[in-house]
Amino acid sequence: MASTIVTRAPTRIDFGGGWTDVPPYANEVGGFVCNLAIARYATISLSHGDETEPVGAETGDRAIITAAARRFRVHDARVSVTSDFPIGAGLGGSSAVGVATVAAFAALRGQTMNPTAIAELSREIEIGDVGIPGGRQDHYAAAYGGALALRFSAGGVDVRPISLSGKVRSEIERRCIIIHTGQSRISGETITAVMDAYAQKVPRVLNSLMRMREIAEEMADALSRGNFDKLATLVTEQWMHQRALHPAIPTPLIDEIIARAEGAGAIAAKALGASGGGCVLLMARNDRVESVRKAVESLGEILPFTIAQDGVERCT
Repeated sequence: MASTIVTRAPTRIDFGGGWTDVPPYANEVGGFVCNLAIARYATISLSHGDETEPVGAETGDRAIITAAARRFRVHDARVSVTSDFPIGAGLGGSSAVGVATVAAFAALRGQTMNPTAIAELSREIEIGDVGIPGGRQDHYAAAYGGALALRFSAGGVDVRPISLSGKVRSEIERRCIIIHTGQSRISGETITAVMDAYAQKVPRVLNSLMRMREIAEEMADALSRGNFDKLATLVTEQWMHQRALHPAIPTPLIDEIIARAEGAGAIAAKALGASGGGCVLLMARNDRVESVRKAVESLGEILPFTIAQDGVERCT
């Protein structure tokens, strides 16, 4: 009889340091990312046994699943994906799919894998097998959950969980607003262009990447101390450098959302992920949260969230 395994992995908010986790920069210079897993999940249901069908077509999330099936030598399985987040939203959704898929196939095979092993195999599948350019931070957020300080080098990834008090978690969940622009984004093309500029030693890109890494380290300290307003100040500077990496990163809609939010009382804002669309993070002044929400709600879909304190997990 067929048995079903269900796993899920969270997506994330990248406060700062994104791009510095992408090779060759991460290996040659070293990167640092501060991110936070959120309870918007990719869920994998894997049925294995009497039911037999091809695992999937070679596109999108199905390509990740197909590649993972090859890695685990599984040929007779039904795999379905459900997500409670928009596709291409800049929340690390494809990596959440990869991490949940690896965990499901590992469970099927009776293999015990720690979060780092799951994150690294998910990344190998997404980048090496499927050919999607990107870094490591999304896979680690999905595998570990919680708030993370991630240091990247040629030697690997150093993972430092950041402990958040209940008060700080509540403040982040209340004062941080995620809005989906509804615009699709092709992150791979932008990532490739930025890393090409790094290889060509374009001063603007070199300077921005260096400062983004430094800001992310300061963010981890601010988070560990529960200093929301300091974190917001750093997010503002991060966005200034992030948008300088490539002209496709900011869009007129993103700029309008940020301008309206700031006019209503936002103290920080940045696009999430590689941008060019997707989601925008807004950080509101303590007494202006509702004003900020109302100012931007006509420009996109607001995505309520809570912090995912745990990473990938088996549900059944």
